[in-house]
Amino acid sequence: MMNTLLEKSSPESIAAAARIILEGGLVAFPTETVYGLGANALSKDSCVKIFEAKKRPFFDPLICHVSSLEMIERIAVADDKSLSVFEKFSPGPITVVMKKKDTVPSIVTSGMDTVAVRIPMHETALSLIKASDVPIAAPSANPFGFLSPTEAGHVYDSLNGRIDMIIDGGKCTVGVESTIVSFLEGKLSVLRPGGIGVEELQDVLKMKADIYSGDLKSAPGMLDSHYAPSKKLVLIDEGQDADFSSAALLSFRGKNTARAEFCEVLSRNGNVREAAANLFSALHKMDQLPVSMIYAEKIPEEGIGLAVMNRLRKASAERKYDFEVNSGLTNA
Repeated sequence: MMNTLLEKSSPESIAAAARIILEGGLVAFPTETVYGLGANALSKDSCVKIFEAKKRPFFDPLICHVSSLEMIERIAVADDKSLSVFEKFSPGPITVVMKKKDTVPSIVTSGMDTVAVRIPMHETALSLIKASDVPIAAPSANPFGFLSPTEAGHVYDSLNGRIDMIIDGGKCTVGVESTIVSFLEGKLSVLRPGGIGVEELQDVLKMKADIYSGDLKSAPGMLDSHYAPSKKLVLIDEGQDADFSSAALLSFRGKNTARAEFCEVLSRNGNVREAAANLFSALHKMDQLPVSMIYAEKIPEEGIGLAVMNRLRKASAERKYDFEVNSGLTNA
């Protein structure tokens, strides 16, 4: 087992992390959405380590993080519509799927001819990419299928000994993963709801967005069961009663919380953006409680609320998958 370094974000720790990336190692780093587990996106051998550390199936593609539009040109063929998304929403919680260039190893894209790319809105993440001077492939820094990390401690608790370094940049501000979009079928398709709401996309881009549900390999996070705590999670309506004798309550606005001994409130004023920022942090806390189940109240599916409900539905789904880390594209 390797010795995982945990360092506060600083010019020195970023420089050390960049050296690890260029030497083929793994670094967990903060973004505005969740903490990512990064490797050199241009190195097949480096990216294999991501799948091994997370126990992630090889058919689930990775997102490449870049620091500029110029860096996108090194890995993807960006059409005018895709570039317009980057120009209007980046840096920020938006990922665009485009045709890939041959510089990107097949393991990054699950053997597809497309690659998912984003420019994160976080000083530490951007500094790390610039210091490395390579695109960084980075899924969430957690064991595959389980709760996403929004604090460095979440990463350390689950991946200590499996990765080289964690940069502590504080709590993630958005709290859910990026919105993933594509224009590959000639229209705006939202492959995964995330930090930018569908309504905002349509308003800014002046086009209708279709919510896509198709090939599991089309984008990360497409499995029915994902983002899950170790305890069973059940969705209920706001204020709905249930048997809380051995269960905790994840409340949207804190209404009627006296019915549960253990409770976490996402946003007392009903702000869906605040609820998103607190979602995974609250679930991490609840996963440590002396209960066997978590009841989670539904929230309005507007703006980023659609992404929150997407994560809660996947967290509540029956876990049907039991993948071996070496399943899939072993020779990609």
